[in-house]
Amino acid sequence: MIWSQLGYLGLFLSSFLAATVVPFSSEVVFSGMVFGGFDAWMCVFVATAGNWLGGMTSYYIGRIGKIEWIEKYFRIKKEKIDRFKQKIDRYGDWIAFFSFLPGIGDLIAVASGFFRCRWWIVALSMLLGKFARYLVWMYLNGLFM
Repeated sequence: MIWSQLGYLGLFLSSFLAATVVPFSSEVVFSGMVFGGFDAWMCVFVATAGNWLGGMTSYYIGRIGKIEWIEKYFRIKKEKIDRFKQKIDRYGDWIAFFSFLPGIGDLIAVASGFFRCRWWIVALSMLLGKFARYLVWMYLNGLFM
């Protein structure tokens, strides 16, 4: 596995990519590295940092987005976008905590930027969510030390 051969840098890069719109799973790299002898807690911190920075990159990509692009390239009607905006408004900027979820996490990160959620709340809630993700993953693999 090329990612684990790069050590912590490989884990950081795989975690970063997994948090962007690139379909990738950093959990496989994470588990391989920990079972391969890398320090579990260091892997949690490195993976969290990479995943968080990847998520914030998605947030900033969302900030430069335009409604016309979404309608044109994704064929999503303005009415549906407005309904999603209402959900973001209802649940607040802290919804970015759930950006670690598979499938919808990238959408949450991009939408947080697109709808101009406060960056510092997004950054904090996303960091907490990403950290929780790798703690749970470590626990599920029996690696909690």
